[in-house]
Amino acid sequence: MSGKLATEPKTLATIGGGCFWCLEAVFERIPGVHEVVSGYAGGTTENPTYREVCEGTTGHAEACQVQFDPEAVSYEKILEVFWQAHDPTTLNRQGNDVGTQYRSIILTHNENQRATAEASRDQAAADWQQPIVTEIKPLEIFHPAEKHHQDYFRNHPGVPYCAFVIQPKLDHLAAEGTVPES
Repeated sequence: MSGKLATEPKTLATIGGGCFWCLEAVFERIPGVHEVVSGYAGGTTENPTYREVCEGTTGHAEACQVQFDPEAVSYEKILEVFWQAHDPTTLNRQGNDVGTQYRSIILTHNENQRATAEASRDQAAADWQQPIVTEIKPLEIFHPAEKHHQDYFRNHPGVPYCAFVIQPKLDHLAAEGTVPES
C-alpha cells in the first residue's frame, strides 16, 4: 500500500483546496479527526516532489488525507468544513496561490463517498454567489508530501505564510463555529 495511509477506506477523506498547509491546520482541529497527512493526488506523475507539483506539470493537486473516526465525525461533516475552509468557486486558485495544484478537489474512496460529495456540493452551492468548480473524482493514489511539509503550521506558526494566511483563516473559522478555537 505504498503511498496510502494504512487504514480502512471508510475512515479516509481526501480533499484539496489550495495550500495543503491550510487544510491540514483546519482539519487537525476537528474533533474525531485522528490524523491529517499533506500530499499530492489527482495527477499522473508517480512519486511527485513538491517542486514538481509547484511547477504545475504533474497534474496533482496539493491535498490532505484526513483519517477520521466515523463514530465521532461524519464524512458529511468533513465535507461541510471543507466547503467553509476554502473558496470552491475559484478555478485553480486560492488567494495568492495560483495553478492547477491549488484546485478545489474531492478524491473519493468509494461510490458512497462520491454520491455524498456530489450531494454536499449541491447543498453548499446555495452558500456561494458563483458556481462551485470543485472537481470530484475517484482517488487513484495519494502521495504523502515530504516530511517537512507535515504539521507545517503547528511546527512553524511564526512563518509569515502561517501568521498572515493560516492563522486568520483559523480565527475566522473559529468565530463561525466551524472549528474549535486554537
